[in-house]
Amino acid sequence: MSYVESLKIHDADSHIMELPDFLTEYLEKDLRDRFPELVMRGSPPCDLSFEDAIARGHRHDPDHVKKMLALGQQILTGARNHDALGAFHPEERCLVLDLLGFGKQLVFGTQGLVLHDPKVETDLRYRMLRAFNRGMSDFARVDSRLLGVALVPLDDPECAVAELDFLLELPGLSAVMVPHRDCGGRSPGHLVFDPFWARLSEAKIPFVLHIGGGPRPVQKAWFENGRAETTDWLGGSGNVRAKDMIALSHAPEIFLASMIADGVFERFPSLTGAVVELGAGWVPSFIKRLDWAFEIWKKSDRGLAELTRRPSEVVSSQLAFTPFVYEDVGALIRESNSDLYLFSTDFPHREGGRDPLASFRSTLGDARVADQEKFFSGNFERILPLACA
Repeated sequence: MSYVESLKIHDADSHIMELPDFLTEYLEKDLRDRFPELVMRGSPPCDLSFEDAIARGHRHDPDHVKKMLALGQQILTGARNHDALGAFHPEERCLVLDLLGFGKQLVFGTQGLVLHDPKVETDLRYRMLRAFNRGMSDFARVDSRLLGVALVPLDDPECAVAELDFLLELPGLSAVMVPHRDCGGRSPGHLVFDPFWARLSEAKIPFVLHIGGGPRPVQKAWFENGRAETTDWLGGSGNVRAKDMIALSHAPEIFLASMIADGVFERFPSLTGAVVELGAGWVPSFIKRLDWAFEIWKKSDRGLAELTRRPSEVVSSQLAFTPFVYEDVGALIRESNSDLYLFSTDFPHREGGRDPLASFRSTLGDARVADQEKFFSGNFERILPLACA
């Protein structure tokens, strides 16, 4: 019996933990000389020796593999981050999926997500990301259950389309993460990006927003309080802290509201998207605010007046969101609807908890069977129709 027992479940959030040489074989020669390793910025502490893992062909020690496999369906209670089985080797990840029983699993990068940094010169950034996307393809292509997530910033419309055209030919990639910030000084709904959204829509591949893809939620000044520095859960200041958490949804809300207001979903009604590891407690109020704001301002905004659907209808039919493991999914469904939410584990990161299935089940309570099925698999299949066909 697997972890999910007889349930049909897809996991909308997992990661690889890149080893320092992750990009080496994918970089063009001139870049390989300049950037021989993907710098492990802010990497969580682990017992693994990166050098030993690389020497073993990017695998864990056989004894460690046996120890983790011995946990059986309780594999999520085992080691996490780089120490987790399947953290960086695809065949080991397949062993984990066998124990968990998930039908599909979205796979994001971890350290590689820093490559979209707009401070990096445009041409260099897109060339580095091409190497990253090739690496993600190679990780996910070994098993149809693994759905790799490519990364494409929208700062340069032509570069974004060129990279999208490239990765659409790569096996194993099933979604495209776009950073949820302004797009080179433009809204994501600017007409210059229509070729990008059109290609995604035609390919039946969703865009994804993910934590790490936007600016820091709270500026440094708000942490200056005359006391000792506030630390994150790792003891540093590079990850989300309590004040960050309060504002975590602000950037994705602005990004999505701009797409809706600028008519992207009107022009591309088959385009789908997901908001991952940014919580979902804000979604019911977000939908309500969208509807009343659009109702009021359509009187003075011709673009809003031309929209044929209410924003809440657009969100419910074309988007979905992953709640954090401690959020009350049943309450979210009651406050909005059951078409909006996705199950996720965040494996092998610690933030997903040791038993996310039990946590989410406890908050779903007496929700209808149909609503539970949507949360565990149905909404995932709607957002990723091609990958789940």
